[in-house]
Amino acid sequence: MGRLFWKSFAAFWLALIVAGVGVGSAVWVHRQASIDEASERLGPRISFWLDTTETVLAAGNPDAARRLISRWGQRHGVPPVLILDSQGRDLTGNRLPPPHELDSIPANARRSVVAANGQRYEIMIHPERLTHERTDRKPPSLLVPLSAVLIASVAFSALLAWYVAKPIRALRRAFDAAARGNLDVRATPSMGGRRDEIADLGQDFDRMAAQLQAQINAQRRLLHDVSHELRSPLARMQAAMGLGRKNPAQLEATFDRLELESQRLDTLVGELLTLSRLEAGANGHLERLDLMELLADIAGDAQFEARAKGRDVHFESTGEAWSMVQATPLQRAFENVIRNAVKYTAEGTTVSIKASACNSELSVDIIDQGPGVPADDLPHIFEPFHRGGDERSAQGFGLGLAIAQRAMKAHQGSIEANNEPGGGLRMTLRLPLQNHADKA
Repeated sequence: MGRLFWKSFAAFWLALIVAGVGVGSAVWVHRQASIDEASERLGPRISFWLDTTETVLAAGNPDAARRLISRWGQRHGVPPVLILDSQGRDLTGNRLPPPHELDSIPANARRSVVAANGQRYEIMIHPERLTHERTDRKPPSLLVPLSAVLIASVAFSALLAWYVAKPIRALRRAFDAAARGNLDVRATPSMGGRRDEIADLGQDFDRMAAQLQAQINAQRRLLHDVSHELRSPLARMQAAMGLGRKNPAQLEATFDRLELESQRLDTLVGELLTLSRLEAGANGHLERLDLMELLADIAGDAQFEARAKGRDVHFESTGEAWSMVQATPLQRAFENVIRNAVKYTAEGTTVSIKASACNSELSVDIIDQGPGVPADDLPHIFEPFHRGGDERSAQGFGLGLAIAQRAMKAHQGSIEANNEPGGGLRMTLRLPLQNHADKA
């Protein structure tokens, strides 16, 4: 059961208790007032009954008092006096009223007497003689206490309803604002100090609104960046065609430029499609691969390219890493990160790749010896088309690391970047090893 349930339960329970106590108190007050009024009006008669009974018990014996009470009972229908012994039994053998009625008898209508035989008796006026006596004055009305109970219950119920309905109305306004496109709205501030399921729902709404806002902003930035990236090669193609028309002798160079720009467009569109499929969560074909072998092949290709540029790649691995994966996206992820490290490591240095499999997880560290990434840019390097302030932004479309991150997330993995103390960038990729297709 949640906290809201217990709050509602306690509130209704308290309301029932208050109502029960109020009604019971009203009835008791009404009855007690009637008894007190009757005892006050019957004061002389009460004194006579008690004095006579006390005199008979003190001077005579219990039998004489029993005969006296019997004669009074025959005359009035109900014996006006009860005589209780030390065990609480009536001396005349009559049936006693309920205990709560005996307890309600006022002090001026009861006495304690020691009889001639030495036994102690308690004599009291019969409750029916007090409650059945009519008076000219009306007893206190039940309307006042019952009205008080009704007003209190209505007020308490209204307070409870307001307590429950207020945050729900705030949530409704937040949802309406979000439906109109205002994703800046937040529901938590209107919850106050609540600590229950409704407050948790408000926090969930705020997280949802923040995520939607971030995704929409990311889509807008992506659309802007795609438009910008497409405009550049298209502009160069148009310029090449214009130069070709003006100078027919340069047609061969014009065609070469057009072919180069069309290849760039094809590469850009291919990477955008890959990124779109990964972000949409499209599941490709799963196959069981040895990821250590896959990394070794990628590292070998990267080493061949690196040595041609005066750089090197060193790969070392420990353990086996078999897993059900989508081969193409995962290969793109490893390849993009490794080639990125080769591109930016300093000339004459080595890119270190360390892979290890432990506790059903593959961990890969890729360390270059380049200039690193400014601290302000580190949180953004996995965003599509991100352009840093260093030489890393000179080439490419800025989609490689974004594709790598989405590919790792599609396999429930992660990727993070950190600057090395001595210079360079460390990329750490972690991937859970799954042996069943339904877990990939």
